Amino acid sequence: MNNRYKIYLPIAFAIVLIAGIIIGTYLQRDNSISDKLLPLGHPKINKIDNILDYIERDYVDTVNRAELEKDALKSMLEDLDPHSAYITASDFHQINDPLLGSFEGIGISFRIEKDSITVINTIPGGPSEKVGLMAGDRIVLVDDSLMAGNGITNNKAIKKLKGPKGTKVKVSVFRRGLPKLLDYNITRDVIPTFSLDVAYMVDDKIGYIKLNKFSATTYDEFKEALDDLLSQNMEKLILDLRGNPGGYLNAAIKISDEFLEDGQLIVYTEGKNRPKNYAYARGKGEFKDKDLIILVSEGSASASEIVAGAVQDNDRGTIIGRRTFGKGLVQEQMKLADGSALRLTVAKYYTPTGRCIQRPYEKEGFDDYFAEHYQRYMTGEMQSADSIHFNDSLKYVTKGGKIVYGGGGIMPDIYVPISSDSTLKFYNLIVNKGILFQFAFDFTDRHREELNSYTDFETFNKKFKMSNNDFQELVDFARDKGVKFTQEDVKVSKKKVKILFKAYVGRNVLNEDGFYPIYHKIDDIFLRAVDEFRKE
Repeated sequence: MNNRYKIYLPIAFAIVLIAGIIIGTYLQRDNSISDKLLPLGHPKINKIDNILDYIERDYVDTVNRAELEKDALKSMLEDLDPHSAYITASDFHQINDPLLGSFEGIGISFRIEKDSITVINTIPGGPSEKVGLMAGDRIVLVDDSLMAGNGITNNKAIKKLKGPKGTKVKVSVFRRGLPKLLDYNITRDVIPTFSLDVAYMVDDKIGYIKLNKFSATTYDEFKEALDDLLSQNMEKLILDLRGNPGGYLNAAIKISDEFLEDGQLIVYTEGKNRPKNYAYARGKGEFKDKDLIILVSEGSASASEIVAGAVQDNDRGTIIGRRTFGKGLVQEQMKLADGSALRLTVAKYYTPTGRCIQRPYEKEGFDDYFAEHYQRYMTGEMQSADSIHFNDSLKYVTKGGKIVYGGGGIMPDIYVPISSDSTLKFYNLIVNKGILFQFAFDFTDRHREELNSYTDFETFNKKFKMSNNDFQELVDFARDKGVKFTQEDVKVSKKKVKILFKAYVGRNVLNEDGFYPIYHKIDDIFLRAVDEFRKE
């Protein structure tokens, strides 16, 4: 994130030259410099192009004009707001593809593990699965270029593996237990990306849906999951938007419409050059008459806040969790001729009571703005709602008499602080340091053959458990990693460690379907939502 605001050396040179030109304009006219350039104050001259032409022509060393243009654009946008951005042509697809609902590539999820590309899972029906690539495979070569032991990064791996539909790529993989590399020729194809992590019935009445973003396909995914849960007699829904950074405004509007009565306001937008635009519910949603809880966190932003705000301001459901991020700005994207793009903030959005939940950014600066999560820890907000203070001038009241605030995200109706149980020292240490995650990954890798026999969650949940020997191996692994703890620390944390370990292994084997139903047993915010429903 900080790289976005880094000022490179060529820009410093450009600024010095601009200052010099302006001073020269007022002090003296040097025809040897400006004989081919109109004065900077001339109304028909684009100052930026004029300066770039001058730098490119007369600067003491060779410069890269494209880099200067990129840095100038980024610096220009930094003076506007935190969410207006310049996207380079090389970054365009990486940034935009997740919101389109698909990309073109070989169809795997992977992570960089011990300096090699390790396949976590193949996309069902995708090109990698079709040729026989398997979870646990290490990709050593791509088109005969070494991909292991040379500092490979996620971005480098993605650039090598993604590509236009129909193009071919050769990968050579190491598979545990085999003496030689396996070669696969894979034809890239369109790979769907999903914004719905999981949907399942918690009990015979409560359903659960988790969305990770709002993309072009989010509503269709959500609607399919909702219909499936309703067919299982769901009467109450927990919609989990924690950590969801947002995405398409229209997707948020369509999902909100499933919960609201005809004519209820969902959201409206307005900007200096954008007239007010209102979005109202049509009253045709299948879940408008049933109980609803929405889960939010400090990572819930933008479209997530639109849905939460629409539900809260219309007194439609209960918001549970922690205060959301606070992004109330709307961007439009303009594609440029060279494949790059400009995302420009053109409006603000307002919840039904008329509040804008955008956090201030003018005074604190963009670095602090994006470090808000850290600031909330420092101020104690993550541990207690009492640390949160809203400006009374930004107070609004819903039709049902509920007091809500603008100017700083969506404050949940029920605040659940982050767990700070000091008795769980061993658990907290091995989770925060990534040790439990690493151990579960290595365990899955070593036991891949037997774990692959679990083809559905019910069987995995019933039969798989962490043995005491496996637990002791984890304790020894943590000690070898330098973690300090006592036997009492281990004893107190044992039950919770075993649950999270099982959830991690479940994810490695069955994706999110194998993770969330197990993790929810120790998820404080989720458990509070279930308790609220069961109290009724």
